[in-house]
Amino acid sequence: MHMEPNQVTIVIPTYNEADNIGLMTTALFDLDIPELQILVVDDASPDGTGDLADDLVRQYPGRFSVCHRTGPRGLGWAYVEGFRRALEQGAATIIQMDCDFSHPPRYIPQFLEAIREYDVVVGSRYVPGAEIDAQWEFQRRLLSFWANSIYTRLILGCKVRDLTAGFKCWRRETLLGIDLTRIRSQGYAFQVEMAYLTERLGYRVVELPIYFEERRLGQSKMRVSVKLEAALRVWELRWRYRGLRPSHRHVSPSAEGEKLDRA
Repeated sequence: MHMEPNQVTIVIPTYNEADNIGLMTTALFDLDIPELQILVVDDASPDGTGDLADDLVRQYPGRFSVCHRTGPRGLGWAYVEGFRRALEQGAATIIQMDCDFSHPPRYIPQFLEAIREYDVVVGSRYVPGAEIDAQWEFQRRLLSFWANSIYTRLILGCKVRDLTAGFKCWRRETLLGIDLTRIRSQGYAFQVEMAYLTERLGYRVVELPIYFEERRLGQSKMRVSVKLEAALRVWELRWRYRGLRPSHRHVSPSAEGEKLDRA
């Protein structure tokens, strides 16, 4: 596979983001990162998000692509599909983010600088210097902090403070080593599973503080049932990966070939 050495692919899962997709695309390309590509993974949005994405493919030929999913909806499935496609397209660096501007694009240049020294960069709400939108109610702030920085970290023994962070930058080799066929979770639990695997496999992780903004347009898709699933899934993840070690990193034939190419 021919790979651009610095290709950066941003994977954005969408469901009913017609109000945001065009604005987000403009904001990302305005960063003026020459190697930047956008891959939208749309879960059959009834509001026409997929059609707008097709328009953007024509507007930005060779820089914007879309995957129209027709299977079961879910954040985890969408991200796994997006990651796989980005890897197939030769991305050296992959960024995951939401389409609703809760993850401000302005942090991406910082992520790309940090990924030179680390295997994963996490846009974190719970490290010094981070800030959460003032629109968040106190109860919501408290629940999120407790779930991330106390409950989940205590059970899994993770060092990362923001275990449900959805704004991350990955090295190609890290996603290949994690082996996406392992992933089973959806919603918040998907983010926890990826974070836990990252640490169990011994990858270098850094958390960078971000300002987490309340979504600008549209409605949140995170229901109470999704949050409850994440809380319960933590125990399952601890049991399933109890014996996982850095030596269990997956080595694919393509990864071996890439190592030989660089040698």
